Amino acid sequence: MIRVFILRWLVNFLGLWAAAQLMTGSIKYDDRLGVLVVAALIFSLVNAIIRPLEVLLSLPAIVLTLGVFTLVINAFMLWLVTLVYRSFELRSFWTAVVATVIIWVVNYLLTELLEPKRAKPV
Repeated sequence: MIRVFILRWLVNFLGLWAAAQLMTGSIKYDDRLGVLVVAALIFSLVNAIIRPLEVLLSLPAIVLTLGVFTLVINAFMLWLVTLVYRSFELRSFWTAVVATVIIWVVNYLLTELLEPKRAKPV
């Protein structure tokens, strides 16, 4: 369980770092990796604790938008990090949306590389 959380933390860190590099000027972290490490930890905790409740409460919107509303939920989770940790700042909510897309892509690619494939039962 803790191994999975640490892996998620690492993947979120790399996603935040990629987003910060691609969106220069939109994400303020004083060019310190330590800020991104702490922000990734908070983001991982927020996703583990608050996101399931948020998804449950937003289920009708998620179904109506065929899942696209989860992008808004994840952007909101990233925005919550900026409220908790003032050293990490986003220029706007739209910055959070674009950063979330980048984090999703990095998350998908790294999960494919790092997690072993399970054989499907026949």
